[in-house]
Amino acid sequence: MELIPAIDLLGGRVVRLSQGAYDRVTEYDDDPVAVAREFARTGAERIHVVDLDAAREGRALQAEVVASIVAAVDVPCQVAGGIRDADAVATQLRAGADRVVLGSALISHPLLARTLTERYGPDRVVAALDVRDGQALGDGWVADARGSEVMSLAQRLAAAGIRWFAVTAIVRDGRMRGPDYELLESVRTIVPGAAVIASGGVSTLADIRELAARGFPAAITGRALYEGAFSLAEALRVAGER
Repeated sequence: MELIPAIDLLGGRVVRLSQGAYDRVTEYDDDPVAVAREFARTGAERIHVVDLDAAREGRALQAEVVASIVAAVDVPCQVAGGIRDADAVATQLRAGADRVVLGSALISHPLLARTLTERYGPDRVVAALDVRDGQALGDGWVADARGSEVMSLAQRLAAAGIRWFAVTAIVRDGRMRGPDYELLESVRTIVPGAAVIASGGVSTLADIRELAARGFPAAITGRALYEGAFSLAEALRVAGER
């Protein structure tokens, strides 16, 4: 299983939100490029970079910071946050992103998935299913965010060519309470053949070991790394166990 460390950006700093709430933010570092380089040096094979300002505002607000991170490391980066149309996808890929992660855009326009997967292939586009009360939410998960019933949305996106899904239970994001296995398994069941990236709540080595044992191809972790629940080296070792 691929273990993907996350760098969430807010105002140029590395942060984590609790359950996606912008008024519950913890700052960890003011040099995201240095953080990315350390992740790569330790052995990460991919880094997850999120522009939280863009996710909330719907437009790239930290494009230079994101581009600096992507350029600073020799490992692929998947970029998320505020990528709302085909032009924004093209911009991120030209800037060096290996994958782009879209949520709001695919909730509003599921058929955009067909355009993107036909243009770039199924392995460069990831659908973010950020779920609260059975609804996949966009718009940075703000209180009045647009939503769509998650299972029907997953089916529509798969039919339009999406293979990769980053699935997050919002209630567990940044809470260090473990993944929502029921949600993850439900998406995998409703979309046979989907590559489900487990996100949200990964907080112990046991979580990583369990996700790997269940056959998930990848998992994203953030707060647990920054707060020392485990080291990246330990996490990578467990994720790679056979």
